Amino acid sequence: MDATFINPVLKAVVNILQTMAQITPQPGKPEIKADDISRGVISGFIDLTGSDARVSVAVTFSKEAILDIGSRMMHMELKEVDDIIKDLVGEMANMVAGGAKANLQEAGYDFDLTLPSIVVGEEHQVKHSVEGVTLMLPFSIGAGQFYVEVCAPD
Repeated sequence: MDATFINPVLKAVVNILQTMAQITPQPGKPEIKADDISRGVISGFIDLTGSDARVSVAVTFSKEAILDIGSRMMHMELKEVDDIIKDLVGEMANMVAGGAKANLQEAGYDFDLTLPSIVVGEEHQVKHSVEGVTLMLPFSIGAGQFYVEVCAPD
C-alpha cells in the first residue's frame, strides 16, 4: 500500500486528538489486517473518492479510549457509548477525512468525501467499501486503544 494515502490520515488523527482532546496518541506496529472484525466497540467509516484513487478509512475505538476522548472533547464526564459518542465518532471521522483530504490536495490529489457511517457493538464488522489491502495502525492513549484502518486498491 502506498504511504501517500496512509501518512495524511495518520497526521490528521494525531492533530485532531492533540488539538481537540489534548492527547498525544502513541503509535503501535502497523499490520495488514486479514479479517473484518473490529478491535473495539465503535467505528466511524468514511471514504475519500477521486479520479486518481479511492480510499476507505475506519477509526475504531475501545470503550475506554472513546469515553476518555469524548469526555475531554465535550468537557464533561461520559460513561456510556451513547448518541453523544456516536455523533462524536462521526464528527471525528469527518475531521480525519477532511484533514487527510487537505494533505492529499497538497500532493496533487483531488478527493470528495462521503458522509461518515457509524457501527457500534462488540466484534462488529469493519467492512470497507474499497477492495484492496487494509493496513491497521494501532494507537494507545492512557485510557485504552484505538485503531486506524486505511484500505486502498493495490
